[in-house]
Amino acid sequence: MRIAVLYGGVSGEREVSLSSGKGIIAALKENGHEVIGIDFNPNRLQDIIQLDVDLVFIGLHGKYGEDGRIQGLLDMLGIPYVGSGVLASALAMDKAKAKQIFNMHDIPQAKSKVYTVSATNRLEQIANEIKAAFTPPFVIKPNKEGSTLGLTIVTDTNQIEDAVTNAHASDDTILVEEFIAGRELTVAVMGARGEEFALPIIEIIPKNAFYDYESKYAPGGSEHIVPAVMDEKTAEKIKNYAVLAHQSIGCETYSRVDFILNKDNVPMILEVNTLPGMTPTSLFPDAAKSIGIEYHEMIEKFVELTMRHK
Repeated sequence: MRIAVLYGGVSGEREVSLSSGKGIIAALKENGHEVIGIDFNPNRLQDIIQLDVDLVFIGLHGKYGEDGRIQGLLDMLGIPYVGSGVLASALAMDKAKAKQIFNMHDIPQAKSKVYTVSATNRLEQIANEIKAAFTPPFVIKPNKEGSTLGLTIVTDTNQIEDAVTNAHASDDTILVEEFIAGRELTVAVMGARGEEFALPIIEIIPKNAFYDYESKYAPGGSEHIVPAVMDEKTAEKIKNYAVLAHQSIGCETYSRVDFILNKDNVPMILEVNTLPGMTPTSLFPDAAKSIGIEYHEMIEKFVELTMRHK
């Protein structure tokens, strides 16, 4: 097939996306497809509008790539693409909205509150409200950003104002949630609609104090244990929650769901990633490899699943 890979982009996760794109392009070529690589830029939509391809593989992360916008454009052009559609992408990106959906499906999560910065509701005011509503440790982050960008773990109330300013640099809507200590887990989910299944759970042991940008993407930044060591019952529960989260948001083909397993052995959902990283050190490929699916085979599976429904 003739497949275009969109990568790069203009979000804060550009570097990761460049690496994901490179991996996807190499795998598709290895599988015998004709590949066109496009370093996506919203100012050059002509690149997309003039495409003559059978399929688009989106290797973008963050704004314009993961939030439903590029998906909407491709829908209008009638070009099939790998992964979730407009609504699921936008919902997963909007952490506050996603949390409401998890809540409706009784998936455990941290206590949280959303604050919107406006002319009448200034940063200082929001900082005071947060101080009154939360006791440290808690997390302040932008509502729509990935890769832990703009995120602060507040351990002292003196950090609140800076943390709010930091989060506001990425988004007018700020999400505050209680900090949950525990084991960091992630679950890759894939499959046709209604037949999704979870891959082995990965436990992430970050080298830094917590799983930040560097831990995620620097080689050796974190250790991945696949499958995570835990009793069968807990593992099953987490996998079921992961598939439920994927389905309740309306994801398609593949996603990755992040959890913290707290000290009471309750898996608390953090978020659903509709376009998880596909770099050589990424988690999804690691999970696939643990059940004998090589990177290029995994990419081909996504292509097959997509074409089956188009």
